Amino acid sequence: MVIVQTPVRISFFGGGTDYPVWFKENGGAVLATAIDKYIYTSVRPLPAFHEHRHRLIYSKIEDVCEVDQIQHPAVREVFRYMEVKDGIELHHDCDLPARSGLGSSSSFVVGLLHALHSMNGEAIDKKMLSRESIHVEQDLIGENVGCQDQIMAAYGGFNCVHFHQDGSFRLDPVIMRPDRRNEFHSHLMLFYTGIRRIASEVVVEQLQNTPKKATELQAMHQMVREGINILGSAAPMSEFGKLLHEGWQAKKSLSTKISNPEIDAIY
Repeated sequence: MVIVQTPVRISFFGGGTDYPVWFKENGGAVLATAIDKYIYTSVRPLPAFHEHRHRLIYSKIEDVCEVDQIQHPAVREVFRYMEVKDGIELHHDCDLPARSGLGSSSSFVVGLLHALHSMNGEAIDKKMLSRESIHVEQDLIGENVGCQDQIMAAYGGFNCVHFHQDGSFRLDPVIMRPDRRNEFHSHLMLFYTGIRRIASEVVVEQLQNTPKKATELQAMHQMVREGINILGSAAPMSEFGKLLHEGWQAKKSLSTKISNPEIDAIY
C-alpha cells in the first residue's frame, strides 16, 4: 500500500495571472504557501477475487470493472493517463471540506499521480509531478484551472512562482528571518465560511474577461513583488494586510462570481 499526504494552499497575490491564457502572452507570478491541512490518498493492488476490478472510496463508493466506468473525473483521467490495468483500491480523505477554495482538487490529482508512480516503483520529481497534474486537469479533464495549485501541492512551502510565456515556470522559496516569519504568522487568521463552490465554474467569466482586464492583472502581478518586499523589510505587517485588501478588490473586478454579498460581509 502507498499512502501520500499532499498539502492544500493559501494564495496571497497574483491569482489569475497563473492561467495560460494570460501568462503565455504576459508572464505571471503568484505568492502562495502550502498549509498544514492535507489530502490523504492511499492506493493498493486489489486482488482479483472480487466481482469488480477497482474500488474507489471517497465521498462515494465506486466498484467498477473498467476505467471508463469510473464516475470521478479526476480518478478516471489519472487512471487513463497512467494506463492502469491491474485492479486498484483507492481511499481519499481530506482535513477540510471539498470546494473550500484552497486548491484541494489539484492536491488530490497531485497525490494520486504520486501514489500511482510510487506503486509502480517510479521516482518522479516535483517539477514533473506539477506538469503531469496540470496536464491532467487542464487537458484531460478540461477544467478551468490555473497552474499554481498543482505546483504548490507538489512542492509545498512558501513560494513565489513565476510563469513564463513559453509555458515554463520557476519557483523561488520565500526566505524570511525567523523573527519576521513569526511576526507574519501572528498576523494570519483563516476562517471557514461554510461557502462551497466549484472553482472551475466560478472562473469561466474571469477567463472570458481576461483580455479586457489587462490593467488589473498587471497590477496583481506587481503585487507579488510588493508583498515579498514588505515581508523582507522592517515595514509594519499592516502594510501586507493593506496590500491584500487592494489585491482582493482587483481580484473581484475580474468576475462577478468571484465574490458575493455573503463573502463580502465576512471580509
